[in-house]
Amino acid sequence: MKFKPQPWFHFWLTLSVLCLGLIPIQLRAAEKRLTGRQIYRQQCSKCHGRNGEGVKGKYEDALRGDRSLAKLTSYIDKAMPDDDPGQCVGEDAAAVAGYIYDAFYSREARIRKHPPRVELARLTNRQYVNTVADLLKHFIGNDGTHTGERGLQAVYYDAKDFNGDKKVLERVDRLIDFDFADVAFEPKLASTNGFSIHWRGSLIADETGEYELVLKTPNGARLWLNDPEEPLIDSWVASGQINEYKATIRLIGGRIYPLQLRLFRFKDKSASVSLQWKPPHGPQQPIPTRNLSTSLPTPTFVLTTRFPPDDSSVGYERGVAISKAWDEASTQAAIEVANHVVANLDRLSGSKPGDTNRQARLESFCSEFVATAFRRPLTEEQKRVCVTAHFKTAKKTEDAVKRVVLLTLKSPRFLYLGLEGGRPDDFEIATRLSFGIWDSLPDTELEQLAAQGRLHTSSEVAQQARRMLGDPRARAKMQAFLQHWLQMDRVEPLSKDDKLFPGFTPEIIADLRTSLNIFLEDAVWNGPSDQRTLLLADYVFLNNRLANFYGIATNAVDDFVKVTLDPGQRAGVLTHPYLLSSFAYQKQSSPIHRGVFLTRNIVGRSLKPPPMAQTFKDAEFAPNLTMREKVAQLTGSQACQTCHSVINPLGFSLEHYDAVGRFRVQENDKPIDAVSEYTTDEGQTIRLAGARDVANFAVGSEQAQNGFIEQLFHQVAKQPMLAYGSDVMDRLRQSFVASQFNLPKLMVDIAAISAMHGVEQSSSGRKKP
Repeated sequence: MKFKPQPWFHFWLTLSVLCLGLIPIQLRAAEKRLTGRQIYRQQCSKCHGRNGEGVKGKYEDALRGDRSLAKLTSYIDKAMPDDDPGQCVGEDAAAVAGYIYDAFYSREARIRKHPPRVELARLTNRQYVNTVADLLKHFIGNDGTHTGERGLQAVYYDAKDFNGDKKVLERVDRLIDFDFADVAFEPKLASTNGFSIHWRGSLIADETGEYELVLKTPNGARLWLNDPEEPLIDSWVASGQINEYKATIRLIGGRIYPLQLRLFRFKDKSASVSLQWKPPHGPQQPIPTRNLSTSLPTPTFVLTTRFPPDDSSVGYERGVAISKAWDEASTQAAIEVANHVVANLDRLSGSKPGDTNRQARLESFCSEFVATAFRRPLTEEQKRVCVTAHFKTAKKTEDAVKRVVLLTLKSPRFLYLGLEGGRPDDFEIATRLSFGIWDSLPDTELEQLAAQGRLHTSSEVAQQARRMLGDPRARAKMQAFLQHWLQMDRVEPLSKDDKLFPGFTPEIIADLRTSLNIFLEDAVWNGPSDQRTLLLADYVFLNNRLANFYGIATNAVDDFVKVTLDPGQRAGVLTHPYLLSSFAYQKQSSPIHRGVFLTRNIVGRSLKPPPMAQTFKDAEFAPNLTMREKVAQLTGSQACQTCHSVINPLGFSLEHYDAVGRFRVQENDKPIDAVSEYTTDEGQTIRLAGARDVANFAVGSEQAQNGFIEQLFHQVAKQPMLAYGSDVMDRLRQSFVASQFNLPKLMVDIAAISAMHGVEQSSSGRKKP
């Protein structure tokens, strides 16, 4: 039977032949399609360099960032190449984005190419100052916690010569600012022989810097501060007229200093006294109650030698820069410490010149001094070279002591951290832990545990870290980190236009800084210590002066009290007037400055320097425009929008606050528009309508959490986080979230990880926290 093809058979046969014919064409097209690497070399490398390193005169910044692969692809599709946008689109854009992302753009690619490592580092300036202070404190007794009542112990005598038989009154004076009005304040002091008062206690320094102490009185008085022998101010001969006696002293922030004040009145027409100060960042004023304590601490050595600034190019201070200026400063500092040791040798060594065993006691003191400075026991050879040899050759024992101190403080074993090679021992772990939490030497308990070999497990280290949080030095370090995080350590002076903002005085500025510092300390160390409180709190600390300026009803007196505000208008540090004023111009707000701060420090995204910096000139804009409208015009170009598409929505969310941080609903008779759409790195669009929306987004953002954790890690360890393992961030974040964002615990976890680096590993090969 002869087969007769059907019509449908001819159709499918023809279609099959056509499809077979297309296969070679498709194969040839696939063969011609370039890889992402090839496209990059052809279209991108002339501006960005063969490996994304940048090209001088074209695009000098390296190709690196934190965009997701999807966002990077979208950006290339729309805007690249720069001279011919649209040439690289669709599959080609995806291919080149994938190549760039995996080769050198992403964080993972950069780590793969240049793995971070723990670097040898010297003491930072802050660490050096704290270390020499505690090195000498080691021999006269540490102060522990600030347990005293606020104010000064006062003893009143019904005689001008502080006669114990004439004591009529003992109490705690919360503020030394009295006008005695012919002793009517206390009838018992009405004697014609005059009266005298002795105040004792301590002064608490909030920040490191120069403090000007001021004593205002018409009567005879002496003030001692941080030195029980030599008065800082001596006005014992009364003038009968109210005079200001001033003296300047340098103090280390977060520490307490012994203070005494003696005042007498004899036949003077009037009697008054005011103990004042002019602290760093503040005006002259009576020393507040919160900065006075009835505790009686030992003196603290405060180095006055200035070092050149530490390198902070990576966002945190680290001791990696060595220069002639630094070497000279370290030498001058060693001389300053040596002179202090010799001048106070009897007290430090516990011996006297006439003692029969004087030299032996001094040799013992020097051996302990060197061992404490080196942060580990001395070998016999080290003791011979560093101590004994100098006592054998020096003509006077004091000269031997000076040589020991000088050579010790110039030794790399003192100046550098992590010099010991091999597996870290207990003494190295103790050093890492103490510098991580205190920026200073191990204390006696850490030294003893290290000597007993009880600091080589994670649990032992974490237990000690928790203990160390109770020391004021831990609070001082946490406060220094928070100030750095909020850029409070910037040196630019804060001022506003007097006509637009009358009353915004230096006193208001100083009060705002104090208010923010009190808020930070309260949020971290009182209550649940929840980091989210820093962003979500609906309260601030105000005194009368601030309450009056900002028009807030409060029961504040001269000191600061917690005041709850409208949660719709305030959101933690984001809306604190000190920061809002800092990130603003003299006459108006600055969405750009505020947006950059929020981008980098709150939501945890990186920004590159602008390709072409532009200066905001208000006179170039129409006077009826709002600040938002001006910024939108200024940053409207495509080149600007690369960064300002992120910066502006965040900055605009704070437009309800003027240049001094007051809430407003209008600007130039136009309603404030604080609504924007913010696009995350993952491409998600979020509506922001104010500061609280930014705060709510940040507390729930993994990227924001990571950014905060990494900043604290850098401050604790002074090393790159990734040098401690690729999984450290995930472990810290998981622990942070599980602890309900407990900040002190996060500090403990970081300190433990850095202290135990290279010591032990779990069965899975990961380092334990």
